[in-house]
Amino acid sequence: MAGGVNRGNTNLPLFETKAARGRPIHRLYCLTMVVAILSMWAYRLTHIPAAAGRFPWLAMLFAEVVFGLYWFISQVARWHVVYRYPFKDRLSSRYKDEKLPAVDIFICTADPTMEPPSMVIGTVLSVMSFNYPPEKLSVYLSDDAGSELTFYGLLEASQFAKRWIPFCKKYHVEPRTPQRYFSDTIPFDGSEFSKQWSDMKVLYDDMKNRVDSAAARGSVSKEVRDQHRGFSEWNSTATRQDHQSIVQILIGGWNPAAVDAEGNRLPTLVYLSREKRPGKPHNFKAGAMNALIRVSSEISNAPVILNVDCDMYANDPDAVRDALCFFLDEKQGQRISYVQHPQYYYNVVKDDVYANVNLAVNEIELCGLDGFGSALYIGTGCFHQRESLSGKKYSGSHKIECHNVEDTTKGRGVRELEEASKALAACGYENGTLWGKEMGLVYGCPVEDIATGLTIQCRGWRPVFYTPRKHAFLGIAPTSLDVCLVQYKRWSEGMFQIFLSKYCPFVYGRGKISLGAQIGYCNYLLWPPLSLPTFCYAIVPAISLIRGTPIFPEASTSWFFVFAYVYIAKTGYTLAEDLLLGDTLRGWCNLQRMTFIRRSTALFFGLLDNVKRHLGLKETSFALTSKVVDDEARKRYEKGVMEFGSDSIMLLIITTLALLNLFGLGWGVFVRTALMSSRPRLVSEVVICAAMVALNLPVYEAVFLRRDAGSLPPGVKFKAAVVASIACMIAAS
Repeated sequence: MAGGVNRGNTNLPLFETKAARGRPIHRLYCLTMVVAILSMWAYRLTHIPAAAGRFPWLAMLFAEVVFGLYWFISQVARWHVVYRYPFKDRLSSRYKDEKLPAVDIFICTADPTMEPPSMVIGTVLSVMSFNYPPEKLSVYLSDDAGSELTFYGLLEASQFAKRWIPFCKKYHVEPRTPQRYFSDTIPFDGSEFSKQWSDMKVLYDDMKNRVDSAAARGSVSKEVRDQHRGFSEWNSTATRQDHQSIVQILIGGWNPAAVDAEGNRLPTLVYLSREKRPGKPHNFKAGAMNALIRVSSEISNAPVILNVDCDMYANDPDAVRDALCFFLDEKQGQRISYVQHPQYYYNVVKDDVYANVNLAVNEIELCGLDGFGSALYIGTGCFHQRESLSGKKYSGSHKIECHNVEDTTKGRGVRELEEASKALAACGYENGTLWGKEMGLVYGCPVEDIATGLTIQCRGWRPVFYTPRKHAFLGIAPTSLDVCLVQYKRWSEGMFQIFLSKYCPFVYGRGKISLGAQIGYCNYLLWPPLSLPTFCYAIVPAISLIRGTPIFPEASTSWFFVFAYVYIAKTGYTLAEDLLLGDTLRGWCNLQRMTFIRRSTALFFGLLDNVKRHLGLKETSFALTSKVVDDEARKRYEKGVMEFGSDSIMLLIITTLALLNLFGLGWGVFVRTALMSSRPRLVSEVVICAAMVALNLPVYEAVFLRRDAGSLPPGVKFKAAVVASIACMIAAS
């Protein structure tokens, strides 16, 4: 062994890739579905009715063509599913601590009200406590609100870390965010650990109370301000949108004197709030990330970067070592640009009422994209190779070397580093540069992370999607329907915007990434157009029932079995898939419900805003509502009860479609049946309306039964009833 690197087993890979099992079954399913879908289209084209029923028939033809094409795209994403398995033991035997590369960790926050400082510092403390040499870790918090409250929270965390980090490592504490840890464990057995636990909880509660009290007051006391020079950056003229660059190094981890309560080295900890001026574009999170890339290059310049959202704590203390198995692999590591983890949440209730975690997406579809040498960069829980994120093209010689923070600081003091870094965070620094275009994260798109990941791959790099058995990061899921839909509206709008831009995978990625990867990207970029066929299936069958006009083949014909096979096979396959992944039957039902709700609301407005943008019209605006905070709403969420409770136009659409299908089913079953001949012609229409009614059971409960604050407002109920009734009367006339 020489220089801390064991050369005895360098021929063994640090990770392996395995193809998923069950591929023959999936391909047989795809073959039969392709035949059935083509038969459906043939039936629609060869049985177009006379003028009276032509419009609903063509509407269903349009819906089935779009759904069929999208099904094909989604199956391509599942065609070559692979899973990655790192070998941490080989990494540890091959690289001693002194030879491991340094890692910079970026955390972004933008609003101390929506993202309370006590929550943010929990994330900070969790990543500071990684099982990794602390002198090689540098944690950067970007505060786009420029809030002294967030700075105060980080200042408190820097002191608490001196006790928290050694406690975590001594007792192998997990999870390593205090709020979650102390809410999950209560050891009272009289042991030394129990005493240490109690003392640590008192320290944490005291710190949290101080931070929360300051946040409630909206200011930091003069006594506290006088204790640290950093507060001098906030003066009477500074506002959220108008302030100078603020860089404060709270812990200089390269300094041997920066130690915890037991004398062990501490990670570097830096607060950053980039300069903002009125009229100067700041490019939201992408701009914050690019400022972090530049500032960190001045202070620590680690070759590996991890970025996480401020509400997503590190759940696995060995996550860094897992990622390094990919970057440091002798054969494949040089080309790996980033290692993306799936997005999971700690506050998801049983059966996941809002379907926040789609197991098939995380465990199959995104792994299938990895099988084509691609992976979505989703903006959090991602380890990057700095060179790939900074805009460099892959050249075949990007080996990550051992790096110490001292190599970057070069003996400079804290204040000198802070002043040098401020210039890199100035709002005019990027003028005339390639930042936001070919360097750093891409500007001009609500989902800049996905566009950035695509541009990195088109520069020759190859990412990895890694799904560990133990989730590496856990975030906070939306706990009300309104917040969930606004989130999906933003995502879908941004993804379709990418498809319509120069970053369309079929254009930008042509000849640079595989065709399978291009199609795999479109599995997500084409979400918004799915709203249109969804409306067709939510409206046309109900109207057809009322009018008595069949739009599907009669049950006695062979064509009926073609349609029945498509619906039964697709439903059965997705159900079996979800159950095998560990979901419940009710959880799968909730996923189907939320898929319908998202497509008919959030995805529709994502599509509408893209159309408006291209026409130069004003876009639809939605104010993001707060997450669940009051006890009653929290109890409803924990019981799996949907939280409506707002006058959003999205909820009006949901309620109107639910009532329309209820009226249509009632008319078809109780009125139309009496008028029909002995041979039922509208079986398919009745089944589809019944399925729609089943999906909307929580909506009917909110309309007719619930009286709590989370039910639908009376105005929404009234408007929806009027619109649905008018539609039914017009159809019946």
